Amino acid sequence: MKLIIFGATGMMGKELVKQALYNGHIVKAYGRNVFTEDMPKDDNLELVQGALFDEGQVYHAIKGCDAVLSALGGAYDGTDKTRSLGMKNIVLQMKKAGVKRIVAVGGMGLLDNEVGKLIMEEDDFPPALAAVTQEHFKAYQFLKDSGLDWTFVCPPTITEGEPTGVFQTEADLLPESNNNKISSGDLALFMLKELDQHQYGQHRVGISA
Repeated sequence: MKLIIFGATGMMGKELVKQALYNGHIVKAYGRNVFTEDMPKDDNLELVQGALFDEGQVYHAIKGCDAVLSALGGAYDGTDKTRSLGMKNIVLQMKKAGVKRIVAVGGMGLLDNEVGKLIMEEDDFPPALAAVTQEHFKAYQFLKDSGLDWTFVCPPTITEGEPTGVFQTEADLLPESNNNKISSGDLALFMLKELDQHQYGQHRVGISA
């Protein structure tokens, strides 16, 4: 497949780029700093410098791709709208370009709990994560209302590490055996696997090592 990866210069984005190339995909890595970061040297990798909120740049980057991977990041204090408004623009340009499939990273607070509420609505949800979780929630709403073929992966703490293939997933819920962490390698492994297997279309996904 020909893939475009947004947030390609962050920890998760770089892992997605690396694994996508390893799996034989043709990859576009999109971002402001793609030429100043340590990106792989590979004939199947195209570095696309652009602004996430620029409609024309994002449209031209997405056009001709088979699918989108999003690992958008940013500050945690709520002042950074990269996750929400960035997703809004990606969705808009995907629809214009006729690209349907997207697998994106959110946060664990967007999953359902055992009584049908969101984890972010629980009384003991960490206040320090409230603002960034609201950003993830807005991104999720843009996906949910988009009419696109989306999967929104909602991990706990992401640690830097190689893929092991040892993890659990669950549609819309935390996995039964939840260790509150997942490595960047395993998260990327799952996202690329989901592109191929399409097990969680139109779902949030809980994942944990």
